[in-house]
Amino acid sequence: MDWLERTANLRQWTRGGVRAPHKPLLLLYALGRFQEDAEHCLRYSAVEGDLERLLAEYGPPNRTTPAYPFHHLVSDGVWEVRTDHGPGSPGSGVRELRRAGATGRLAPELRAALRREPALLGRIARSLLDLHFPPSLHGELCEAVGLDLEPAGTGYLPAARRQRDRRMRELVLTAYEHRCAFCGYDGRLGPVPVGLEAAHVRWWAFDGPDEVENGLCLCSLHHKLFDKGVLGVGEDHRVLVSQRFAGRSPAAREYVTALAGRPLLGPRSGTRPVAAAHRDWHLRQVFRGEPRPATAV
Repeated sequence: MDWLERTANLRQWTRGGVRAPHKPLLLLYALGRFQEDAEHCLRYSAVEGDLERLLAEYGPPNRTTPAYPFHHLVSDGVWEVRTDHGPGSPGSGVRELRRAGATGRLAPELRAALRREPALLGRIARSLLDLHFPPSLHGELCEAVGLDLEPAGTGYLPAARRQRDRRMRELVLTAYEHRCAFCGYDGRLGPVPVGLEAAHVRWWAFDGPDEVENGLCLCSLHHKLFDKGVLGVGEDHRVLVSQRFAGRSPAAREYVTALAGRPLLGPRSGTRPVAAAHRDWHLRQVFRGEPRPATAV
């Protein structure tokens, strides 16, 4: 059985580019726990808090429940659920899972495959990360689920998957004249830009193209905050800052809240700005809450 292919093709609701990373997050969490203890079962009532925090931080902006993937991941053949009464999930309701003493873990065949081929765990985890989350979040997400992965290799994605365009970074940095579109940072080490990255507005994992119209040149800090939904881009190509963001230090005010309402820096003349379709996707699927009023200058 091709477990890499099976986990790469989890059944999800994907209409209109809506993010639904519930199953991938549960599976990553389960892989982390398997790495810690291959025989341990996850009692829903004990891990519900962990899963809620993962969904709140890495899931879609709308509120959701971990009961949904805990029940429905069974249908993908990679997960099993048992209750105090025997095998089988009692349903997708929080109360049902709690009352029945539901526990879940990786399917027996998958656990056996992971024991036979230890490297398979890392290949599955990296595939899930690439397919559902931007690279800027991979490291911290691994820490959040307790995964300890070896340095990435190559060839772990199914052959039919899209390949990234390696020219994307240079094209975007050049279009924005090697400075952060939010704050203007333009650091270099000799002739080489440092701390500047090409951010996908519509994530590559959700069919975001490797094109300048889907990119922003951002410093490392603002790239992370953009992918976390703290920052966004409005219809008038001005910076949006989420009202949910809180920071009392002068640095937080200067580098985040003071950006509210500022016009983007770039792209240079003759280059198309971020396309409305990609900007709108980010606002619907990543940006959290309502934007702050523009900061008075």
